[in-house]
Amino acid sequence: MEVISVPLSTPSNSEKEFRKMDEDPDSAPELVKETYRKMHTFQTVEFGKKMREKWGKYNYCEMTVMEALDTLNELVDESDPDFVGLPNNYHAFQTAELLRRYNPDLDWLHVVGLIHDMGKVIGLVDPDTEQWALVGDTFPVGCEPQKSVVFQNLGFPENPDTKDPRYNTKLGMYQENCGLDNVMMSWGHDEYLYRVLKNHVNMKLPDEALFIIRYHSFYPLHHRDDYQYLLSDADKDKIKLVKLFQKFDLYSKEKDAIPEVDQLKDYYQKLIDKYVPGKIKF
Repeated sequence: MEVISVPLSTPSNSEKEFRKMDEDPDSAPELVKETYRKMHTFQTVEFGKKMREKWGKYNYCEMTVMEALDTLNELVDESDPDFVGLPNNYHAFQTAELLRRYNPDLDWLHVVGLIHDMGKVIGLVDPDTEQWALVGDTFPVGCEPQKSVVFQNLGFPENPDTKDPRYNTKLGMYQENCGLDNVMMSWGHDEYLYRVLKNHVNMKLPDEALFIIRYHSFYPLHHRDDYQYLLSDADKDKIKLVKLFQKFDLYSKEKDAIPEVDQLKDYYQKLIDKYVPGKIKF
């Protein structure tokens, strides 16, 4: 499927209002730094394989989109320095509504805004899942972590893959321009939801939607333009959409933009019925 040619309209907020940890990592809360330290220590190729096998059975539970979003209210993202104390499903509707306001004709994009963090339910259905394997920025495993990865000095020196000659070079286990489909990303809610949706027989979202969901936390790429040497030509086109989407994800995190969720559910339920209907296997 071709990447859509319709340019997205975007809000005009300053990026400096958010993601301050990129410029000043020391200013981040200790809980955020500890989550990233563990992530950078334990996210390895072997761990990624185990998680894909564990969660690839899709036998933990079945929920509709709305049920999953309601469940997310019980979760606090320990990696998010911009968290403003609102329930998680508020952020889902905030993002969706901002996308809808600026791009009213792209209804599939409204759905992406609504469900992009829905993979975080794994932290609630499985008590053994720790936040470092669930939230935060993602990065490729199986190759040398680049300096664009936030909190670069936390955890990576203790990660066994950084001492393994198969994985500790710039390309590691990959070929140049191999394409992101052939790259193993650190395990978390992005990759999990992508796989859940691919497994859902009634899913009708376009490829662009799945790409945004899968890579929306890959900040070293879409925020810092790093890891370009792993991208295929098709990736380079699609990543433009992820960069635009991230403006809506970031800029919707404001206390004064609390949506009236109950008044919005009818509209979004119709879109869910169109693109992601029925019970989904998690």
